[in-house]
Amino acid sequence: MLFKESVQIALKALLANKLRSVLTMLGIIIGVGAVIAMVSVGMGVRRNVQSSIASLGSNMLIVSPGSANSGGVRSAAGSTITLKYDDAEAIKNKIKNIDYVSPTVSNSYQIVNGNQNWNSTVQGVTPEYMAIRSLTVSTGSFITQNDLNTRNRVAVIGTTVAENLFGTTNPVGKTIRVHNSPYKIVGVLESKGQSSMGQDQDDVVIVPLTTAQERLLGITYVKSINIQVSDSTKMDQVQSEVETLLRQRHHIIGDKEDDFSVRNLTSLMQTMTQTTTMITILLGSIAGMITTMTMTTAMTMTTTMITILLGSIAGISLLVGGIGIMNIMMVSVTERTREIGIRKALGATFQNIMMQFLIESVVIGVVGGLIGIGFGCTASMAIARFGGFNTVITAAPVLLSFFFSVGIGLFFGIYPARKAALLDPIEALRYE
Repeated sequence: MLFKESVQIALKALLANKLRSVLTMLGIIIGVGAVIAMVSVGMGVRRNVQSSIASLGSNMLIVSPGSANSGGVRSAAGSTITLKYDDAEAIKNKIKNIDYVSPTVSNSYQIVNGNQNWNSTVQGVTPEYMAIRSLTVSTGSFITQNDLNTRNRVAVIGTTVAENLFGTTNPVGKTIRVHNSPYKIVGVLESKGQSSMGQDQDDVVIVPLTTAQERLLGITYVKSINIQVSDSTKMDQVQSEVETLLRQRHHIIGDKEDDFSVRNLTSLMQTMTQTTTMITILLGSIAGMITTMTMTTAMTMTTTMITILLGSIAGISLLVGGIGIMNIMMVSVTERTREIGIRKALGATFQNIMMQFLIESVVIGVVGGLIGIGFGCTASMAIARFGGFNTVITAAPVLLSFFFSVGIGLFFGIYPARKAALLDPIEALRYE
């Protein structure tokens, strides 16, 4: 029997019992669709977190003050006054494999333009901050070394500040008031959007570090030091050298606790990637558990860990979905016993009957998988549009879900097909 004829017979058999065929495929459809949708949400979360951390700058170390400990009561991290501008200069001059170093300070102020006002974060930085944070100026320019040396009252503003104070007018060259002092706007930053934590990265006013220290805050210390390492493979080495240098400069000896902390954003990126990967896994798992009659697919296999975990979870749901296919195929064999006897009497071989019923079970998996993929992609787009989530549909889960649905149909169709092929033609012809 030709393969094409076998497929046509399989489709006719499914169409002859439409409701039963739909109910059989429903588990596959819901399972494939739900997991694709949930994994797309998880991948969207993962991409948002990665983009947010990447927006802070590549190969970046952040040095922050430590926490004070008085009378056994520890204050908040970053509450001590331990970092100086000279610390940043020492790091820049004495440690290799560093591209840029920028000490920073920040505080919240009301920004005023005429009768318009807006509360925003004012950051005091050095010119290197632009390269470290991968900032781009859409209009005008960034602060310069001359602004830093002369403590100029100049400012670079984010798009959120620009829109709220100036609307559609180009603010470059205009004057705003910060803490009752005039500042000339020299540039507007390109928009960076929200961070993964929902913080508006465009709601910022950047001024020279020395201006912020002396004219705004009246301080001599800095609140953080941003460091861009030239080579990502040198991150741990540079971090260790920075910690050693600062301990020497701050006269910290022996087991005495550091009065600063150094955060490695590359390690943070890896940790957050692992965390969001687990979120993706859990979302896929939840979809599989909800659809208990489904054949949930192990499809977000971006790492070996995902493959192992989803494989174990998918094993249960695959078994349940496969039993549904096996059940309907057993019913089909029973109903068509006389038909099988006639075919065997006319010369159909064991392989012919086996192939016929295997194709029917695979067709269930193929059709159910295709419909499930359409359902999953549609659900993912609907979640992105109406649910406020960013979703990412990738080829891997779609293809794997399809091949798993085909594989399920094939695997769980073997026993019914074998049972049909082993029927005695004489007994089958007698069956009523």
